[in-house]
Amino acid sequence: MEWFEALILGIIQGLTEFLPVSSSGHLIIGKEILGVESAENVIFETVVHGATVLATITVLWREIMHLFSRLFKFQWNEETQYICKILVSMIPVFVVGMFFKDQVEALFGEGLLLVGIMLLVTATLLAITKFVKFKAQKNVGFGSAFVIGIAQAFAVLPGLSRSGSTIATGLLMGVKKEEVAQFSFLMVIIPILGECFLDLVGGNMSAASSGISPAALVCGFIAAYVSGLFACKWMISLVKRANLIWFAVYCAIAGTVSIVFALM
Repeated sequence: MEWFEALILGIIQGLTEFLPVSSSGHLIIGKEILGVESAENVIFETVVHGATVLATITVLWREIMHLFSRLFKFQWNEETQYICKILVSMIPVFVVGMFFKDQVEALFGEGLLLVGIMLLVTATLLAITKFVKFKAQKNVGFGSAFVIGIAQAFAVLPGLSRSGSTIATGLLMGVKKEEVAQFSFLMVIIPILGECFLDLVGGNMSAASSGISPAALVCGFIAAYVSGLFACKWMISLVKRANLIWFAVYCAIAGTVSIVFALM
């Protein structure tokens, strides 16, 4: 992987991690266009995912510090409950990641055809948020946190947007628009960091064995971080207006094109 390829893929990762268009699906599309070998993707995807986590922490720094400052008062206050809801939301993705990840990858793979189909599913979910009337606005509860977590677990399929699935699910369950995006971005921090840690201890983080240079990794990291900052702030603003229909249109077009190219 050359540095300019890492730069392009890093920008793609940073933008699509937060925008509801599937970062994993777009990395696969980008890899196909640029001709990047799959063997290089393990370390690269770990690095750029780490960059988007750092972007999330940067944007939501005050909220995170407030949550933890109240958590260590060791009281059953709103902040402690909120963190517990995040932990509850991680149960489905933990179960899938620990016990079924290999089976899911073996069953579905990660080809363009699957990406295209899942992008169409993402488009449908986003379109529903435009045309279906929401329930009474409420805060995230333990039940809704678990259901949103199930949506995140399904998003292990490339092309099915994690942010799109979780935000759309939250909106349809009546979670307040100003809260659902923040919850969606916070709930993914620990799972991504955990996956990065497993890749690290599993010996998958050797740049030499992957054939990707440190310079390319740095370019990818910086590109993902900077574009992620922009996308995270923009997405929070967009969700407050629940204006996701154009992302649905984009996913429908990208999904259709991917399916056509996969079947050619």
